[in-house]
Amino acid sequence: MKQFSSKRSIQILAHLLKEYEIFNVVISPGSRNAPLAIHFSETDELNCYSIVDERSAGFVGLGMAKSEKKPVALTCTSGSAAANYYPAITEAFYQNIPMLILTADRPTDYVDIFDGQTIRQNAIYAQHSYGDFQLLEDDKENAEEENFSLIKKAIELCIEKQGPVHINIPLEEPLYQLVSEIPVFPTVEKTIQKKKYELPSNLAAEWNLSKRILILVGTRDYSEELEMQLTQLVKNHSVVVLTEANSNLTHPKFFNHIDRYIFNFSEEDFKTYAPDLLITIGQNVVSKKIKQFLRKAKPKNHWHIHEIWQPDTFFSLTEKIETKPEVFFSKLLPFITLEPQPYFNLWDVLRDKRDIKHEDYCLKAPFSDFKFFEILADKLPETVNLHFSNSSAIRYAQLFEFKTNSIHCNRGTSGIDGCTSTAMGFAMKAKEQTVLVTGDVSFFYDINGLWNNYIPPYTRIIVFNNGGGDIFKIIPGPSSTNALEEFILTKHHKNAEYLAKHFGFGYTKLDDEDTLSRVLDNFFKHDVKAKILEVDTSAIENSEVLKQYFEFLK
Repeated sequence: MKQFSSKRSIQILAHLLKEYEIFNVVISPGSRNAPLAIHFSETDELNCYSIVDERSAGFVGLGMAKSEKKPVALTCTSGSAAANYYPAITEAFYQNIPMLILTADRPTDYVDIFDGQTIRQNAIYAQHSYGDFQLLEDDKENAEEENFSLIKKAIELCIEKQGPVHINIPLEEPLYQLVSEIPVFPTVEKTIQKKKYELPSNLAAEWNLSKRILILVGTRDYSEELEMQLTQLVKNHSVVVLTEANSNLTHPKFFNHIDRYIFNFSEEDFKTYAPDLLITIGQNVVSKKIKQFLRKAKPKNHWHIHEIWQPDTFFSLTEKIETKPEVFFSKLLPFITLEPQPYFNLWDVLRDKRDIKHEDYCLKAPFSDFKFFEILADKLPETVNLHFSNSSAIRYAQLFEFKTNSIHCNRGTSGIDGCTSTAMGFAMKAKEQTVLVTGDVSFFYDINGLWNNYIPPYTRIIVFNNGGGDIFKIIPGPSSTNALEEFILTKHHKNAEYLAKHFGFGYTKLDDEDTLSRVLDNFFKHDVKAKILEVDTSAIENSEVLKQYFEFLK
């Protein structure tokens, strides 16, 4: 016999989740949210996942939403549990990942009287959510009608904005009062708003007058349509398209390794390669060099294309294009001329020179983090979902060509805090294999990402362990301080062997190039359990290898 919560607010919530096809729910166990856990787990249409650590659970939910491109609901108990969601919520906010955050709470009159597990939860995420709603307790006047309306608004806002929305749910005791039947609720009339976009008449003219058009694509999911549209633009060398690994767009005429080309631009180069029309697509750009370049370039016109965000990243924004890039280019392409431009050839000459030097350096580079990424790019299967942790991993990734067009990284806030959890959440809902490539500090920081009973056996994690946060040896500044090793670099002698055993992963460790190539030949093949490969580069001065690479490119 089914056992449902007697709480009407929870019954309504489950009904509306089903109506809007939000079927995945991440539950962090607790007492105050027990009515949600009980009810959701007994609802056939809902897929419930128990993740104990709320900080990890938040990122697991984010990864699931990214994987399926559908909203995910998360629920936790009251107090600090709700606060532990915050890192994932900020990431979802800046990545536009739809997550419905359901925090159980004490009754409203319990706040600030020092009752257990009671904090100021209402609107706790207000700075980084698209909406904050507080339900009424069941015994309040018109609670059922009000709660129905509030939940509907919250869900539709989550879908419209494609981002986190918070519902705080005060619950009175008893929490474990159950019923075997629930009432029939009405079908919902959905009122989700969809924006229509009309091309401003002046944009085609601005395009046709521009001789130096630069399109920069930041973080985004793969789009076959957009890739074809941009291919059309570069076919006759009309524009320059700069992409990054996590732009998930490839073409021989796209410039896919920005830092390889512009790392040593002089003040004169800033002028030489500057565009007169800059078009930016997607979100966060990894390369700091391109930000410096374009801020100094000061293009006459800058159009940014995104449904939600219109940031003035390069201090030159002139046109906010609030739609999908596929929609924009479908409307623009019939009205523009695509003539060959010397501007493309200028960049192409630079690329040819640097690409030759890149290949030459790869032949002579010693075993190191750099060499690991080179070999990985060669050995990685085409069909995997590739996740990079932040800091060194995503930066090394920009220097090499990976076969897959499913590359992901938490670049919303660029933190290391939930990289493993996000990848595991993604893997839980992905049909193809998920591979996480992570630095050691990112990996050890998010150990609870492995405390997850739903990780598919074909999941793979590769930890390149250089003995600390090696990025701080690469970027200028930290190496000049006395605090480097203990307080910045966080030097350590840890490895993943016992963690792998503890969480039930297969484990291999290596520290040389030949073994790496040999192991990677079989590492991605299916097995009975998920695997961790640890590549130990702690004895190598990895930062020097990378610095020598850029010196060699000059």
